[in-house]
Amino acid sequence: MKSNTLGSLIWLRMMRFTHESNTLSNEFLKQFDLTTAKFDVLMQISLFEPIPQSELAQKVTVTQGGISRMLARLEQEQLIIRQQNWKTKYISLTEKGTELLNNAFDAQLAFQTSFFDETLTKEEQKTLYKLISRVQKNSEKRSK
Repeated sequence: MKSNTLGSLIWLRMMRFTHESNTLSNEFLKQFDLTTAKFDVLMQISLFEPIPQSELAQKVTVTQGGISRMLARLEQEQLIIRQQNWKTKYISLTEKGTELLNNAFDAQLAFQTSFFDETLTKEEQKTLYKLISRVQKNSEKRSK
């Protein structure tokens, strides 16, 4: 077997961090009766509401089938409303959904920020952000 390249080691490290961060975030968000996936979906809805269901599915880390099931649960929990406009379903937060997201947002933001604030200087964080953004933009070009 060949030895890993530096690029593959970076990718593996990012994957491990993402997995660990999601695991810790899922545990942290239990106090709000949320998961990282639910938090992500509610955030995207709040940013772009009313958002077409098909557009929402492209923005989140949930599969197409998973988004339908999740939206059904969120609707049952009265966190969102879906409104049909001809062939398109538009998703919006309910007052209850907005309140839940507002309660969880600052805490989740502080929790995620702590991973970086505890280990990196502000300058290192800026550099990491620029580098990761560049890699992400390159991957987005490849997916088109």
